[in-house]
Amino acid sequence: MSEKAPYWVVPVMRTGYGARGAVYLVVGTLALMAAIFGGEAEGTTGALEQLKSQAWGVIALWGIGLGLLCFMVWRVIDAKMDLETYGTGLKGVVARGGQAVTGVIHGALGLWAIAAALGIGTGGGGSKSWTAKLLAMQYGQWIVGLAGATVVGAGIYYFYKAYSEKYKSHLHRTSVMERLDPVAKVGLVAHGVAVALIGGFLIYAAMTASPEQAGGLGRAFDTIRGMAFGRILLILLTAGLIAFALFCFIEAVYRIVPARAGPDVKTLAKRAERKADPRT
Repeated sequence: MSEKAPYWVVPVMRTGYGARGAVYLVVGTLALMAAIFGGEAEGTTGALEQLKSQAWGVIALWGIGLGLLCFMVWRVIDAKMDLETYGTGLKGVVARGGQAVTGVIHGALGLWAIAAALGIGTGGGGSKSWTAKLLAMQYGQWIVGLAGATVVGAGIYYFYKAYSEKYKSHLHRTSVMERLDPVAKVGLVAHGVAVALIGGFLIYAAMTASPEQAGGLGRAFDTIRGMAFGRILLILLTAGLIAFALFCFIEAVYRIVPARAGPDVKTLAKRAERKADPRT
């Protein structure tokens, strides 16, 4: 199917990952400063909202918004055309479905950023608002609980991705990339922690039928801070999210599209295979 892929897929992909990295860089940096110097660590929309107070804030919001829409386009096309060759089996269908869902989520955040740049009202309660709407539906608690379990599963997958080094098969091998590899692992683990916490909030909201129990990164930061040694843990988590932002920037530069790259492209995964088996 790679021959049918639009020629602009790769630059759109790189733009999307760059915007995703910018989001996590803003969120992680502001939350890290709050953890070190005191103050409330903002979630995604709260952190982006703070950009408006900067001289360059509106331009940044436009760039992030358009970039996240590019990320959505990339994910949807990737899932539809199977550009990363996951296949049509159950495992492949699940992976491609996850790509489409994450694309839509980032696209919605992109529209939010553009609305904020235009000065259009961006209120609405976020995750608590849509959780309340779902809980009001028939079987709403089951739907929210299933969504939470799925999100927790996604968080666990980030741990697996870091442990198994699956991400290496999508990264072009260069000396710079080899040195940055530890950053990628730290970032994936930190992002996995944050995602799993958000999923846990949804499960608890379903169990208690209370949308107030749902929450995003802001709630995750508050939960971490409330634990024993919470400030230290929050510093570690936010530093890890900055590492995840750097990983997104790494993907913006070094990520390949397997269906388009061809069998001869050198990846970090092939480098690891050669180290493991010198005969290859």
